[in-house]
Amino acid sequence: MTGEPSSMFEAIYAGADAGGATPPWDFGAPRPQLVEWAEARDLAGGGREALVVGCGYGADAEFLAWLGFRTTGFDFAPTAIAAARRKYPASEVNYFVADVLDLPRAWQRRFDLVVESLTVQSMPPEQHTAAAQNIAALVAPEGTLLVLATTRDERSEMKGPPWPLTRTELEEFANGDLALRRVERVESGAWWRAELSRGGAGLTSQAPFS
Repeated sequence: MTGEPSSMFEAIYAGADAGGATPPWDFGAPRPQLVEWAEARDLAGGGREALVVGCGYGADAEFLAWLGFRTTGFDFAPTAIAAARRKYPASEVNYFVADVLDLPRAWQRRFDLVVESLTVQSMPPEQHTAAAQNIAALVAPEGTLLVLATTRDERSEMKGPPWPLTRTELEEFANGDLALRRVERVESGAWWRAELSRGGAGLTSQAPFS
């Protein structure tokens, strides 16, 4: 992630670390859109690997670890990662500082479950395609990518950040054999919840649709 938005997010985390306001995107607990999705599928990690993109303070990553995944969380903001490590000192989650536009090559096609929540939409629109494709490349064979984002109609213009995603932008996560299996509009249509899998049905047995 490059440019003004990235430095702005680090500044917001640093301000919160110094006693200022909590970042507005921080829910303070696992995202309900993720929890509902996992509960509907009776999801269990069973020692498989999971990755949380833009993990912030780590609530989603800790939730996946609690479900039994060997979990990695990364964020561009060093202050966020430091705070996550302090918040969960006994955690088994591996927390890293990393840039979604320049991810470790060793992570490609490694993770059985990848969760992307609100990260791509925090970036300028000209970076959305590259970020989506980089995230898609992390999904292992037979793995699943879950994308959570706020919605935007195709022709609407919005000055961000954030820049909510259109239905067309959701399709940019589909990459090669990573296919878009299921798309829902939740929270009264304000959020996308999209499920993609690389070969087969991924982690779940839900019937696919789009």
